[in-house]
Amino acid sequence: MLTPARRHQMRVLAELAAKAAPPGDEVKGGAYELMLRQLHEHGLTLRKIQSVERKIEAKRTFVGDYDDYITGALEGGQGGQDMVLTTMMVWHLDVGSWARALEIAAYALRHNLALPDRYERDLATLLIDETATAANAGKLVGDEALRVLAEVDGLTADRDAPDQARAKLHKAIGYALMGKTPTNEPDITTLDESKARKAMDHLERAHNLFDKVGVKKDMERLERRIKAVPGPD
Repeated sequence: MLTPARRHQMRVLAELAAKAAPPGDEVKGGAYELMLRQLHEHGLTLRKIQSVERKIEAKRTFVGDYDDYITGALEGGQGGQDMVLTTMMVWHLDVGSWARALEIAAYALRHNLALPDRYERDLATLLIDETATAANAGKLVGDEALRVLAEVDGLTADRDAPDQARAKLHKAIGYALMGKTPTNEPDITTLDESKARKAMDHLERAHNLFDKVGVKKDMERLERRIKAVPGPD
């Protein structure tokens, strides 16, 4: 475990390296090279693990090793390409560390950082996919789901992404508003009218983007709920 002095040193070195890298150029410097080596070693460990669940648990133990570097890089960053930052964004998504993942994502999107080639998607698409998948699987629920998904929607609204991915995001937002999860089928008749209408908007958007997204029955249920609301006298 690093001492407080070494942790501070890492943050300072990461910040200096990030400040020195012009937008689009790869970050250089000792702190970055050290983290790349650490990332390589952790990657070798992960490749030996077959279980996805165990890989995620391993990542949960690894991400703290990069925390001081991330803090410094975000504070000093000028838009240099940084594979450590973008990989850590993915790992924080994997382990459900949503706030840290979105902090990195906001910076990465602002500066158009690229993901390492192995992820085979651009950053916005991966961010949409991973958060929506987590929500639809019940790993991101309640108020936290609404906060995270709304932030992802805002961060990626002006980005090009496959319609199917965007549809999945709107489905996830709609279900979060309904309180629907794989283990909870909410009583729509008690759903707040405002939430019902917002959920309907998102499910309609999802269906329009990709008609096989699987929301038609829920749209019908929401429609009945909305129609049941008494009109003004």
